[in-house]
Amino acid sequence: QSTYCSTMVQHCEALGRAVQVVNLDPAAEHFSYPVMADIRELIEVDDVMEDESLRFGPNGGLVFCMEYFANNFNWLEESLGHVEDDYILFDCPGQIELYTHLPVMKQLVEQLQQWEFRVCGVFLVDSQFMVESFKFISGILAALSAMISLEIPQINIMTKMDLLSKKAKKEIEKYLDPDMYSMIEDSTNILKSKRFKKLTKSICGLIDDYGMVRFLPFDRSDEESINIVLQHIDFTIQYGEDLEFKEPKEYEEDKSALVDEYFQDRVDE
Repeated sequence: QSTYCSTMVQHCEALGRAVQVVNLDPAAEHFSYPVMADIRELIEVDDVMEDESLRFGPNGGLVFCMEYFANNFNWLEESLGHVEDDYILFDCPGQIELYTHLPVMKQLVEQLQQWEFRVCGVFLVDSQFMVESFKFISGILAALSAMISLEIPQINIMTKMDLLSKKAKKEIEKYLDPDMYSMIEDSTNILKSKRFKKLTKSICGLIDDYGMVRFLPFDRSDEESINIVLQHIDFTIQYGEDLEFKEPKEYEEDKSALVDEYFQDRVDE
């Protein structure tokens, strides 16, 4: 998440756009960019873990910190001040349970909306993890679970595309707009148990029925790739009401063309 925030900060600065970052990870160690607010000023995981009366491990300490944060949203309100028309990135912890079955992040979203923020979730998945169908299905379920739990528009991104080989980049292209029925065939051919085959088909059918999860490639070394992601987020939150936005249909056509062009450029290289 911090690498994503750092990349976006640099990109927005190059475009002359105002951008601010709020760190909401109480276990963070350092940043390569300035932050306007840091949750570690309120509470820090190391302090919680060192408390003899609590005796929490890393995961328990993180959950405790985030629940403490949820009971002290006034700290965040004071830290944000009265910013207007700024693009604010909230750098959140990466533990998936915070977004799937704990209420903390949902409470944060609701509070931001009460403060009249337009909120968009950016779900990051390591592209190196997603090159196999089983892992890809797992990644989709995690993204879908977060979308359902938070109930906000969500942009799903495959990160670290710049670390993949040319062959892997070509292979991962099919996962950006997946055909779950062909995915079922790829998966069930490996499975010997009929029960697991049936379960896999049901899961793939569920994903296909929802049809809500698509991924964008994010290559921090490629300005066009970064801009595609930023355009999606801008459109989702209608950033800059005074600007003219394209109709969704045209926007989707442009998005497809940009993604195709991105992969063609990588192949040509």
